[in-house]
Amino acid sequence: MAQIEIRLPKMGESVTEATISNWLKNVGDTVDMDEPLVEVATDKVDNELPSEAAGVLIKRLFEKDQVAQVGDVIAIISTDGDSGSASNEPAKEISNSVASAEDITKIVEQAITTVNGSTVEISKNGPSGKFYSPLVRSIAEREGISMNELETINGTGQAGRVTKKDILSFVSNRGSQPVATAVSVSTNNVIIPATASSPTSTVSNSFLNNIKEPIVIPNPGDEIVEMDRMRKIIAEHMVMSKHVSPHVTSYVEADVTNIVNWRNKVKNEFMKREGENITFTPIFIEAIVKAIKDFPMINVSVSGTSIIKRKDINIGMATALPSGNLIVPVIKNADRLNLTGITKSVNELANNARNNQLKPEDIQGGTFTITNVGSFGNVMGTPIISQPQVAILAVGAIRKMPSVIETPQGDFIGIRHKMFLSHSYDHRVVDGSLGGQFVRRVADYLEQFDPNREL
Repeated sequence: MAQIEIRLPKMGESVTEATISNWLKNVGDTVDMDEPLVEVATDKVDNELPSEAAGVLIKRLFEKDQVAQVGDVIAIISTDGDSGSASNEPAKEISNSVASAEDITKIVEQAITTVNGSTVEISKNGPSGKFYSPLVRSIAEREGISMNELETINGTGQAGRVTKKDILSFVSNRGSQPVATAVSVSTNNVIIPATASSPTSTVSNSFLNNIKEPIVIPNPGDEIVEMDRMRKIIAEHMVMSKHVSPHVTSYVEADVTNIVNWRNKVKNEFMKREGENITFTPIFIEAIVKAIKDFPMINVSVSGTSIIKRKDINIGMATALPSGNLIVPVIKNADRLNLTGITKSVNELANNARNNQLKPEDIQGGTFTITNVGSFGNVMGTPIISQPQVAILAVGAIRKMPSVIETPQGDFIGIRHKMFLSHSYDHRVVDGSLGGQFVRRVADYLEQFDPNREL
C-alpha cells in the first residue's frame, strides 16, 4: 500500500511551529489533491493546509490544540484507497505519541524554570525581542537557565537567534560564571533577582522579567471567559512591547478639509473605474511614506545596542476582525506604489483579514504601522508599538470644527474638517525632537493635499 506523509510546511520567516486548530477530514475520509485537510494556527496567522495527494486519510499524528514543528509528519494518506491496515494499528502506539506531544506542549507553553527555589518565566520572546525556539526553552528549563541568562547568550543562528549548539555551549561553560539568584527585595508580588555581572544585564530587564501578575479571585456571579488563541498572542506581544520599549506619544492636529472634499468629489468616479472604494487610509499611508523619506531614522529597528536602518518601507495597517481581535497586514514597498496602488493593496489586505484569508507573508516585514482609532469614534489614542518597529501612528476621527482661517483680507471663523494624529515611539532611539517633527511632517503633507489632484 502506497502511503504519503503530509508534513507541516514552512509557513514564513521565523515561523517554526503551528498549533493544529481543526481537522477538516477524519480518519477514513477520502481526500482529493489540494483539498483542505487541516487548519493550523501560528503566532502569525491562521491557515488551511491542502492535501498533497489524493487518497484516504489513514492516520492523524497530531490532534486538535497540539503543537507541531515545521517538517513534522502530521498525517498519512493512502493513495490505494485502503484505510484498513493502518487504521487497525494498536491504539496504544498512537496514544503514546499523543501523550508525548502533550508533555512537550506543556513544557513549551509553561516554560517555567526554577532558580534557587524561585520561578522565572521563559517566554517565546525575550525583553530584547529575541525569539527562543521551543527546544531552546526546554533546555533552559531543564538546566535552570533564567531569561536573564538567555539574553546574555550570543546566538549564531539567523538574525542572532540562539541555537541548540549555543545554549549547550553556554551550559558547558556555565560553571565558571556567576549564576543569578533570586532574592525578594519588594512586595506586591514583584521579585527582583540579583543578576550576574554582564554588559547586557541591567536592573530594568531583571525587574521586568520577574513581574508577577496579580491573582484575581472572581466574585459570586462573575463570568469567566477564556481568551482565544489570538487574544493570548496579542496580549503577550503587547506586554512584551511595553517592556522592551519606553513609549512616548506626541500629538498633532491636522486640517484635512482638502482631503475630505477631494475624496467626496472622486469616490464615485473611482468606484466606476476601479470597482472598489477609496477610503482615507491610503491617503494617510501616502503621507506617512513621504514623511519616512524625510526622516528615515523612524524606519528602524533595535537589536541590542545596534540600530538597523530599514531599506524598505513596509507599512502595517492595524485591522479589526469580526471577532474583536486585531491583526496587522503589511503593504510591502509602499513607497513604490501610487495612490491607486496603495488603495488596492489596503482593500485587498483588509478584505482578506476579515475573511481569514491572509497568508503568513502578508503580516510579516512591517517597518512602521498605522492604526485608525477614528473608525471607532475616538479622537485620539496612545497606540502600542508593534515590535520590532520603533513607532506607530494613530489617526483619530475626522470632525467638523470651528477654526480661525487666515486670508490676505484678514482672519475669519470657518468650519473645517480636523483630526488628531497620535505618534507613539521608542524613546531608546527616537527622541522627542524626531518623534515630534515626524508627526508634524505627516500633518503638513495632509494639509498640503492638492484638492485638484487627478487620479
